[in-house]
Amino acid sequence: MDSALPRVIRHASIATTNDTPMHLELEDLNPLFTAIRNRGYTLIGPRVREGAVVLETLTSAEELPRGWRDHQEPGVYELEQEGGDDLFSYVVGPHSWKRYLYPPRLRLFRTTRTGKSFAVDSSPEVDPPRYAFFGVRPCELAAIGIHDRVFLGGDYRDHYYAEVRKDLCIVVVNCLQPGGTCFCASMNTGPRARDGFDLAITEVHHMGRHSLIVEQGSPLGRAIMGDVPHREAEPSAREAAERALALAADRMGRSLTTSDLQQVFIERFDHPHWDEIANRCLGCANCTMVCPTCFCSTVEDVTDLTGTVAERWRRWDSCFTADFTRVAGGNFRMSTRTRYRQWITHKLDKLANWIDQFGTTGCVGCGRCITWCPVGIDITAEAETFRELSHSTTIG
Repeated sequence: MDSALPRVIRHASIATTNDTPMHLELEDLNPLFTAIRNRGYTLIGPRVREGAVVLETLTSAEELPRGWRDHQEPGVYELEQEGGDDLFSYVVGPHSWKRYLYPPRLRLFRTTRTGKSFAVDSSPEVDPPRYAFFGVRPCELAAIGIHDRVFLGGDYRDHYYAEVRKDLCIVVVNCLQPGGTCFCASMNTGPRARDGFDLAITEVHHMGRHSLIVEQGSPLGRAIMGDVPHREAEPSAREAAERALALAADRMGRSLTTSDLQQVFIERFDHPHWDEIANRCLGCANCTMVCPTCFCSTVEDVTDLTGTVAERWRRWDSCFTADFTRVAGGNFRMSTRTRYRQWITHKLDKLANWIDQFGTTGCVGCGRCITWCPVGIDITAEAETFRELSHSTTIG
């Protein structure tokens, strides 16, 4: 199956490219942006808006979150201007890249009535642009890899996703300052990207100089760098970057032991602690909306007032909503308890057949679900709580 998929799905298993890393000065980021746009790409990247780092169209390197840093804890996201020159001191914000690959709302088809006949138009409402994602974190790269398996790897392919994905340019930024809710090291998805990128950037301070180390991961990446002033990175600078990445792996805000989670959840499937979580959970679906791998959706049909035109739209949905599991015979997941249990097992273990189906967990350790939960429910803490609880057969 892998041979038919984009290379990004092999993110954690293939070693870094053998190309010698390049040295890029900060002032050469604008030439890098120009080289990308000159190839017909719409550049999407991080910028500060309304108190958060969000993903939007970029026109200049000056729009990057220079000097900004976020503080993240359960239910807490705070962005502050530190006044330094670091471009990538933040971690991840509320936006994930799936909003461009798998839009929150997408028209599937339109039918138009003419007399007694109908014409069906299944073309996209807007032709997908050629995107270049700048500033993708390694955990987010892994999330794109999961979606590659979901939308491209089976018998049924998502045509819009495939159209956007085939020409996607990915510029990764390796993480040097993990946030308080990050646990990518536990999930083997960061803080460094190993494969699946066109370019990978590591921001370094070395010998009094502030610059970027760039790895080239594809022919496209090499071609882009050919249009940008650069030189071969000095061994000492590359070593400094490696040390910083190793330190970042040891500074995760959270950790998660994954080896025995399937058995943990099986043995505690009906434990009363699920009710304790449900009593805190608001069922707001924030965790699934910010998650870079969740892809639950629903469809809705709309018509104009004359009944001449009808459209079917796909929009994001969540397994936390009460109507998500409503079927003709009733609702088979009525309680918050059962909905949270469904979600966490899909994210972390084989109980819900996620790993059997896609060959990976549904979690990449980005920590967004912890940060953006209004009541601060922590997926890593809850998994550890279930591990520590004695076996119970209490029926909930």
